[in-house]
Amino acid sequence: MSRHIISMKDFSRDEIDFILNRAREFEPIARGNTSSLLSGKILATLFYEPSTRTRLSFETAMKRLGGDVIDLGSVESSSVAKGETLADTIRVIGNYADAIVLRHPREGAARMAAEYSKVPIINAGDGAGHHPTQTLLDLYTIMRESSLSDMKIALVGDLKYGRTVHSLAYALSLYHADMTLISPKQLQMPDVIKKDLKKQGARISETTDIEDVIGDIDVLYVTRIQKERFPDPAEYQKVAGIYRVTEELLGKARDNLIIMHPMPRVDEIDPSVDRTKYARYFQQSFYGVPVRMTLLAMAMEAI
Repeated sequence: MSRHIISMKDFSRDEIDFILNRAREFEPIARGNTSSLLSGKILATLFYEPSTRTRLSFETAMKRLGGDVIDLGSVESSSVAKGETLADTIRVIGNYADAIVLRHPREGAARMAAEYSKVPIINAGDGAGHHPTQTLLDLYTIMRESSLSDMKIALVGDLKYGRTVHSLAYALSLYHADMTLISPKQLQMPDVIKKDLKKQGARISETTDIEDVIGDIDVLYVTRIQKERFPDPAEYQKVAGIYRVTEELLGKARDNLIIMHPMPRVDEIDPSVDRTKYARYFQQSFYGVPVRMTLLAMAMEAI
């Protein structure tokens, strides 16, 4: 089914389950098996902000399925530098590709692009708004490494500007997860999002201290404090490095705890944690490939 992929709020629980189950079928291909499912198809990637995992995993997903990728390249070397609007860029590139992956610093840019595009738009992050493909790979990671049923999860760090946690919280509410929001007071989850979540029946609690919950959760989802989103650098300095997951902290954790992070990390997870049984963030980055394979196949009506 061809469709734009803009926000997790556009997906039902059944649709998410379909995507996660199909991703499981694509996983062998993501690990190196060959496929020609998208042979002859072209994906365009438009990244107006830096990206490593999202851009490369989309490219890997497309090529593993036999398709090709064209890339806008740096904004400075494109017609954007000459003043071309996003709407015009989308209308032009829609003539070259079968789907467009867009990352943009302005919240709402992906939904606006969808209004002008004749091919499916896949939102790869729009400012502090939404990042639905990250959320789907996060859910897939939990499904593969833990369980989506009766889950207790803590979301830690920048909950105000963090688009990954905004999208994830909406999705978790569909699975009736028990969510604890951990952040400094100036970076709390926006009230409008909390209100939406509670309307959907989500169970939410808030604290400023990881130690309050580390012994009672199944998933610890850590995010960095996003310096680039702060309008005032002085405000960033007040909260930089406020949370740090260490082996000492994990001495109080459940045996079945998994630690996730959308990456990149700065100093919020000590490198010594990488070798513990709890770390899943590198595996999480791989799971983006089968999930994005599924989304590309859906967008191009191959499944």
